[in-house]
Amino acid sequence: MLLRTLTPNLSLADQLTEDDLAEVIAQGYKTVICNRPDEEGDAHLNAQQAKAVLQAAGVEFHYLPVNGAAITDQDVIDHHDLLDQAEGPVLTYCRTGTRCAKLWALAQEADADEVIQAVARTGLNIEDIRDRLTT
Repeated sequence: MLLRTLTPNLSLADQLTEDDLAEVIAQGYKTVICNRPDEEGDAHLNAQQAKAVLQAAGVEFHYLPVNGAAITDQDVIDHHDLLDQAEGPVLTYCRTGTRCAKLWALAQEADADEVIQAVARTGLNIEDIRDRLTT
């Protein structure tokens, strides 16, 4: 698991494994959001498995599957609403973390360069959505 701190209250991760869940709990995350559809790509930890383990440990879990190649405005709104209501710190994850970063970025009311640079500091590149960001 590669954790990337985006804001003081939000971190991004690549695909979690069952072994990673203990570390998520130990790190003190209060909310976890999965943005990777269970049916996407190779076999991976599905949302119900993650939810069962995390909720048993008192961590809130939300499954918001998003097609990373076709992020909709509604996806952005739903993700923003979850982040707005979530107890922090929050961890969002998908296959690489990029889709989570894009969901966050598309909800920001800030200069596109600032948003892209904030994400770049985590090691991710969202330049391909520049035209959708507030300028």
